[in-house]
This record gives sequence, structure tokens and C-alpha cells, in this order.
Amino acid sequence: MSFLNFLLKFKQFLSISAFGLLSNKLRSFLTMLGIIIGVAAVIIIMSVGAGAQSLIFAQVKSLGTNIIGILPGKSEKNSPPSSAMGIVITTLTYKDAMALKNKKNIPNLVNVVAYSKGVAPISWKNQSVNTNVSGVSDGFMDVEGGELKEGRFLNKAEEKGLGRVVILGSDIKKELFGDSEALGKKIKIKRLSFEVIGVMKERGTVAFQDYDNQVFIPVSTMQKLILGVKHIGLIRAKVDKQENIDIAISDIQRVLRERHNITDKSGDQDDFTVRSSAQALEIITVITDSLNFFLAAMAMLSLIVGGIGIMNTMLISVNERTREIGLRKAIGANNFNILNQFLIESVFLTLVGGIIGIIVGIIVSYLISFGANLLGYNWDFIISFYSIIAGILIAVLVGLIFGIYPAKKAAGLSPIEALRYE
Repeated sequence: MSFLNFLLKFKQFLSISAFGLLSNKLRSFLTMLGIIIGVAAVIIIMSVGAGAQSLIFAQVKSLGTNIIGILPGKSEKNSPPSSAMGIVITTLTYKDAMALKNKKNIPNLVNVVAYSKGVAPISWKNQSVNTNVSGVSDGFMDVEGGELKEGRFLNKAEEKGLGRVVILGSDIKKELFGDSEALGKKIKIKRLSFEVIGVMKERGTVAFQDYDNQVFIPVSTMQKLILGVKHIGLIRAKVDKQENIDIAISDIQRVLRERHNITDKSGDQDDFTVRSSAQALEIITVITDSLNFFLAAMAMLSLIVGGIGIMNTMLISVNERTREIGLRKAIGANNFNILNQFLIESVFLTLVGGIIGIIVGIIVSYLISFGANLLGYNWDFIISFYSIIAGILIAVLVGLIFGIYPAKKAAGLSPIEALRYE
């Protein structure tokens, strides 16, 4: 019977709360606004964070799980190397890449490719475009898994002999030549003449590289004729078997330390970074999780502001309903009943705000995903069950925390003084 009484009272409290909410629609909406924004922000952050992480993982995995990346510059554990953040570091050379490619040094590596990248103007007749130019070695197709639509890729002689040959990405071919034949034509890169020897098949973005919107030339040509540098920006190595990744990493570190005269084998003095795809994913996870946590903490500020708004509204409500509280106490309501009434009203406000916030968050998250896909990113729309539960729990918790003081104040009113209140 006591449980039935509890249900009846709870229903009564909810009815009063709903009546109060509908009686002051504008005030109720303005009160809930902070909660709506805060909960929506939490949903959006969790959804966008999951979508971004999924996109990054897919991009890294698309290159292959048996690929090792070697970048110039040392990095701390679970941190990207400085070169990955746009800082120019000159500690890797073409000869380093060739030493790694030597089977006598590292038998588990199938192939190695050296990279030197930049942006340069490319033109043919009256057509001109600024695009990415990738200087690569002859192992590129094997390591990257690209395919040619027509023609051929550069060879070892062109790589070593400063060959002025170029392979076009599919978008660049269309932009310069349209439907016309490109093979054998002479285009200009930074005013130097290059012969088109191949056109890549359309591939899209892989490992954050738009393969269709760039051109490929010999790495030595890129270094000496286009950029005027001696260093390279990246080395990628393909391992024969997944289980040999760790052995290959150790061998790469050994060879580079020998070449760079580094005697410390602990890694503290290394001027390079060696990472497998799995290690790169671990770092990305740490970075994205940290960023999501920081953004969620910022969203919590909105919830705190919303909570303060709830508390102020409930205090005003207590003041406006002082005589009602006195009358209820005079006919038998105890302090616990009054406390429950105002707490339920507070939680009801935040819960409604939280539900609206969840709906807004889902809609905005979908629009972000939809927009990203329109821009060409394979962005997954991800709304987890846990994020919805988190949104509801956060809303209820805010209602309880910021509603307790007004509820206690209402419960502590003397019925005699309350009935005298004008």
C-alpha cells in the first residue's frame, strides 16, 4: 500500500511540475536553454569525436597494416613527431632510405619509398593549377598500392638521374587535358619541362593524401630542381609479414642509428621516429580521446550555467509560492513532501531540457556528418546509446544538485510565517 501511495504522490508531483512548466512557457524555456545547449554539446562532441576517430582509423588502415613510417625528428611516447606538425626537420636523407631498402641490412622489408613533398604551379598551354607535387622513389606503387590508368611509373634510372618525368593524378589530368591524350605531352612544373609518362587511376583520399589531386615525380628531381633541399620528409617501408613488424622496426632503428652516429640505444638521442600503423592508431586514440575530454569539459560549463539558471528559477518559484507552501503544510504536508515536490520540479525542468538537448544534438551531429560526406569525407554518423544515457543522467544530476538548495529552503519555511506572507 505504501508503494501505491508513493506512486500516487509521485504522479501528483509530476502533474504539478508539468502545470508549472506550461504556465510559464517563456521562463521555463529560458531556464532550460543552458541545459539544452550543454546536453546537445555533449552529444555532438561524442558523435563528432567518434566519427572523426572512425575516419582517421579508416585512413590509416587503408594504407595497410604492414606499413612502417619513418619521420625526421624525435617524438615522445604517445605524441606525434615535430615533423608531423609542420616543423621542417632535416635529419632524414635519400641515402637513409636506400640503406633501409638494402636487403642485407633489413631482410624483412619488401620495399621502401622515399618522399619529398611540396606545392608548385603546374601548367600546360593556357591551363594552370597549383597542386601537390610528390617526389617519390620507384618503390611507391608497391608500398602505396596505387594503380595506373595508362602509361607507366617512374623507374630507377629516372629516380637517380634527375629525370624530368611526371605521373598525373586523375583530377589533375582532367583539369589540364580534359578528355585529350596526356601521355607524351610536356607540362611545366615551376617553369621546368616534364614529360607525362603516366596517369593514375582514380583513388580518392588514402592516409590523408588526395591521390587524385597531385602529381608524382622522381624524389631526386623534387629535392634538387623543385625544392633545392638535401633532406626528405618521409620514408615508408613495407614489411613482408605482419608478425615481423617489431623485428623490422628494431632493424630500422639499428640501421639509422649507425648511419647517424647515435650510440645510445635507448632512443633518447634518436633524431628520427619509427612507427607502425598500429602504433599510429594508438597515438591517434590518445589524442582524440584527450581532445574529446577537453571539449566535453567545456560543454560542462554550459551545464553549470544552466544549473545556476535552474536554481534561480526555483528560488523565484519558492518565493512566489510561499503561501501555497504554508497552506500545504497547514493541511498535513511535511517537510519531506515539500522537499520532494521542489526537487521533482527541478529535475523535471532539467530532464525536459536534456531530452530536447539530445534531439538537437542528434540532428546537428547528423548535419555535420552529412556535410562532411558532401565534401568527400567518408564520415560515419555515430550516436552511441551511452551518449544518450549520459545526456539524460547529466540532466537529472544537474537538476538534483542545483535544485537541492531551493527545495531545502521551501521545506524549511514555517507554515505560520508562510501563511502571513503577502
